[in-house]
Amino acid sequence: CIRVACYVHQIPLAMEMVKDAHDKGYETLLQLMAISVVNEDELNAALEVGAQSQVSGIYIVDSFGALYSEQVRKLTQLYRKALKGTGKEIGFHAHNNLQLGFANTIEALINGATRLDATINGLGRGAGNCPLELLLGFLHNPKYHQRPVLECIRDVFLPLSEKLDWGYSIPYAITGRMNEHPREAIKWRAGDTPDDYLTFYD
Repeated sequence: CIRVACYVHQIPLAMEMVKDAHDKGYETLLQLMAISVVNEDELNAALEVGAQSQVSGIYIVDSFGALYSEQVRKLTQLYRKALKGTGKEIGFHAHNNLQLGFANTIEALINGATRLDATINGLGRGAGNCPLELLLGFLHNPKYHQRPVLECIRDVFLPLSEKLDWGYSIPYAITGRMNEHPREAIKWRAGDTPDDYLTFYD
């Protein structure tokens, strides 16, 4: 499966990439990024193009980790309406800036999303993503086994967290609250005073 991630203004180029991958035999998905800063008219236009394309599904991507549950609910319902009758799935990809990645993933699921992204121990850019171990526990599906995930966290991800900086921190919460890309928080966390939250806030 090939995911084509794009901003709404890049839809024409994204559709070329989708067609190329589809023609080569790949399943394709469209990920509309930074959805929290897209107006509804632009989103509807992008969804209309996506609905007529060869993709298997279209993702809601909370790139800035800025969405609240009511926004996720509204977006999921908007996607459902746009994709009705196409057989295309709705996906959800959360970032955890406001520690809502898991809650928002569940909100998307309840409202019709069927492709849910999660990462082991929440590993991901900046504040990370919805933690896989939480999602597996919520789903209560006997075909999913938590033990190997927990073992991997213990043996791989905990040692890795001493070398890499990811997960919730106040600078990421500040960028999420301001509905801004976390690049400034990432830069701050890599600097000499990563925990000087007040100076970052100012």
